[in-house]
Amino acid sequence: MQDSTRILLNQYLEDQAALNGVDPDAARSGKAFTISNQFAAGTPSVQQRLIDKQQEETGFLGAINIVLVDEMKGEKLGLGVSGPLASRTQTNVNGSAGRKTTDISAVDVEGYECRKTNSDTHITYAKLDMWAKFSDFQTRISNLIRQRQALDRIMIGFNGVSAAANTDKVANPLLQDVNIGWLQKYRDNRPQAVLTAGATAGKVRIKASGGGDYRNIHSLVMDATHNLMPAWARNDPSLVAILGDDLQHDVFFPLIDGENKPTEMIAADLILGAKRIGGKQPARAPFMLPKSLFITSLKNLSIYEQSGKRRRTVREDPDFDCVRTFESTNDDYVVEDYDYGCLVENIEFEA
Repeated sequence: MQDSTRILLNQYLEDQAALNGVDPDAARSGKAFTISNQFAAGTPSVQQRLIDKQQEETGFLGAINIVLVDEMKGEKLGLGVSGPLASRTQTNVNGSAGRKTTDISAVDVEGYECRKTNSDTHITYAKLDMWAKFSDFQTRISNLIRQRQALDRIMIGFNGVSAAANTDKVANPLLQDVNIGWLQKYRDNRPQAVLTAGATAGKVRIKASGGGDYRNIHSLVMDATHNLMPAWARNDPSLVAILGDDLQHDVFFPLIDGENKPTEMIAADLILGAKRIGGKQPARAPFMLPKSLFITSLKNLSIYEQSGKRRRTVREDPDFDCVRTFESTNDDYVVEDYDYGCLVENIEFEA
């Protein structure tokens, strides 16, 4: 690493220390520190600002909830409205029990449990030397880490099936073993809202000429919504149909104008189709499971991050000519109300 680059790197570490109220010497020497969760009136904490930045830069994460929770385990926050509220009670008669209120929060007995997730990265000396020529040196380092963390969160949300003690990226390239995602939560906690087969075992067949389970994707969406969701939820106007890449077609998703955003940000975007699919607005989200259809309200999906538990260590590693950043959070992927969603898997189109 060049001397001029080291000066900039030390300044980056000192600024990180100042933001989080820790000793700059400790940060420079590679000691772990906690990202601050302290806030003043009208000013969010550093931890909250990191979350806000992820949501601002990433279309899909901006459409769902990412919230800080104090405890590692607890009741869900119930960020949606659970079921209908309207009612009438005749109160001017003897023996009336009076009007009864309804809890508007969608809290169930499942609760949440945040699990530790490591996001460990490194940047080579050569790349740092190259970035040192630019005025946004610190921003480039922060953006690199934040953007990858955002993509990982989306990937886990759609593909996570377990939380292994020791993860294996070779066996699980879509981070299936890092945490339990939203789709797996449906399989585990609301299996009656998951369709995995029609008349043929292991397949939901779509065949336009007949002889399959459905003639087109529209009839599948309408049937799944009607049969897998309760009446008060299936007509909610906020519901979207999130399709796997192999189910998408340009009739729903016109090409994106290439001048709008850099490629890496398009990859993290939520794209909503203009036309309807079975009465629902189609949605394209990165890393959605192939051959699958997920109908839900986007605000029904949450990521809970434990407050005060985002830890970071920045350490130089001359043996490998790089600077390593070790960062961890405690996260859970939460479905706020299972009534407002259903999942169809193993969809096969037949000629």
